[in-house]
Amino acid sequence: MAAAFNTYLNFPGNTEEAFNFYKSVFGGEFLTIMRFKDTPGCDGMPAPDQNKIMHIALPVGKGSVLMATDAVEGMGQPLKVGNNVSISLTPDSEAEGKKLFDGLGAGGTVLVPYDKAFWGATFGMLVDKFGIQWMVNYDERQPQ
Repeated sequence: MAAAFNTYLNFPGNTEEAFNFYKSVFGGEFLTIMRFKDTPGCDGMPAPDQNKIMHIALPVGKGSVLMATDAVEGMGQPLKVGNNVSISLTPDSEAEGKKLFDGLGAGGTVLVPYDKAFWGATFGMLVDKFGIQWMVNYDERQPQ
């Protein structure tokens, strides 16, 4: 297996501030900045939450990406120690992603089933039987 491992952080509304800080430390440019207002199904959110970060990615080091989101309580994402960090896997194929997702999910809790996501990738999220949060994101458009 050749899945890449990346760190995914959750913040209580200050993701943009945190990532501007990380960018000043690590350098580079953001790969992605997606706000809730730009995603399907979020048009009913309160206006202040719509401008918060749904997903941001900053390359750090050799082949690693630091990623994050604002955990919006109104969307059922209360932030607490333990759910503020996830390990994000980028498999080499959709089939490898499914195998990893199913393996990690054995005895755990699936939060988002491994399936096609609105951004075009195949994505799933779970908490394994040891309480560790995992995300599996296969995007055939991204170079492996």
